[in-house]
Amino acid sequence: MELNDTITREALQPVETENAAPRKVFMKTYGCQMNVYDSQRMSDALSLEGYLPTEVIEDADLILINTCHIREKAAEKVYSQLGRLRKLKDERAARGRETLVGVAGCVAQAEGDEILRRAPVVDLVIGPQTYHRLPQVVRKARAGEKVVETEYAIEDKFEHLPSASRNATRSRGVTAFLTVQEGCDKFCTFCVVPYTRGSEVSRPVAKIVAEAEKLADAGVREVTLLGQNVNAWHGEGPDGSEWGLGKLLFRLAEIPGIARLRYTTSHPRDMDDALIEAHRDLDILMPYLHLPVQSGSDRILKAMNRKHTAADYLALVDRIRAAKPDIAMSGDFIVGFPGESDEDFEATMQLVRDVTYAQAFSFKYSPRPGTPGAEMGSHVDETVKDERLQRLQALLITQQRAFAASLVNKEMDLLIEKAGREAGQRVGRSPWLQPVIVDEKAGEIGDIVRVRITKAGPNSLFSEPV
Repeated sequence: MELNDTITREALQPVETENAAPRKVFMKTYGCQMNVYDSQRMSDALSLEGYLPTEVIEDADLILINTCHIREKAAEKVYSQLGRLRKLKDERAARGRETLVGVAGCVAQAEGDEILRRAPVVDLVIGPQTYHRLPQVVRKARAGEKVVETEYAIEDKFEHLPSASRNATRSRGVTAFLTVQEGCDKFCTFCVVPYTRGSEVSRPVAKIVAEAEKLADAGVREVTLLGQNVNAWHGEGPDGSEWGLGKLLFRLAEIPGIARLRYTTSHPRDMDDALIEAHRDLDILMPYLHLPVQSGSDRILKAMNRKHTAADYLALVDRIRAAKPDIAMSGDFIVGFPGESDEDFEATMQLVRDVTYAQAFSFKYSPRPGTPGAEMGSHVDETVKDERLQRLQALLITQQRAFAASLVNKEMDLLIEKAGREAGQRVGRSPWLQPVIVDEKAGEIGDIVRVRITKAGPNSLFSEPV
């Protein structure tokens, strides 16, 4: 999944109690789109407790860190940040103001009670499967109890979370994430997700459609379906039968107001015929697919427990492109997995040349505690990892720029999302997910306008209205 740092920004309406000013929550979100979605839902839950989001940490009565466990030494980085928060909390306590500090997300799930032991500044720890209990957890913490809430049953946590208020939904703009699936049953040997997010759980169709309709009613034009293995989604349909992601996309395409659909992140083993047919037949489904492969070496893929070969992946890409010729491929790659030889790495480079990616994410392997990969021998030297990563990224960047250049002089539909950095600009997203800059006279935020690409920059495209 994509990695970035985000601070949630929602203008939720607080529930004020008599003679009490609304409390404020500052939330820092690390990691993937799933964490961004979770932060929004936690804010929704906290709004019912009278908490108003703030972007100024010094103003917050509750500070929540929503953590990611993908990067190396993620837990240590959390403890470092908590050390800085201790000083802020002590200074405010000296002035008689209470401040609660909480840790959420995948590090919280993995570390649990250890966080309270190592960082006494923390008042509450809550894992991704128990966010529906956040209001009760906060109440306990305010009463002086140290709370760790990470135990969960195999249940649909979304059933327990409050729906966002209309004002909160409207504040999120014209694009939105919608989680349909969570957890993973694949157990790749490099990954902590099955241990921090649990087994695969799919939301029923009715719940997904209801949330999508609410988003559409609030002005959302583009919805991205989220899941650790989103194309493994198999939810209960309105007739009681089991639906797959392809059928769900056809249903969501019927909702008035929704003009674009996307989904991420996919696993090659779950890309079935119905989903490929959705790409072929649904114009509303954007021609962009994030389909991680991780390695081009069959030997390394087996060690990773991916349960597909490089040839399987290439054949799948051919089938997808036959159904949707203009589709742009995105992927994930790990270099330096234990035992990776020069030949294994060259196989990855060849796969990249064979596929040609419009965008990709590549990382050096780093062992995650508790995963089988961490216990393997033959770990690759860091200098070798560095050299391989630089070579791979150079190839991927060349392909990404070539794809962007291929769009120059082409016309496309652009969803305008926000104002640009420069006066008189608007910024939107192409069907292939690139940022596109256009003159503000082209349309208003939320409009879908026809543009012609005039120039390809390093990270964005420039356009003119047609």
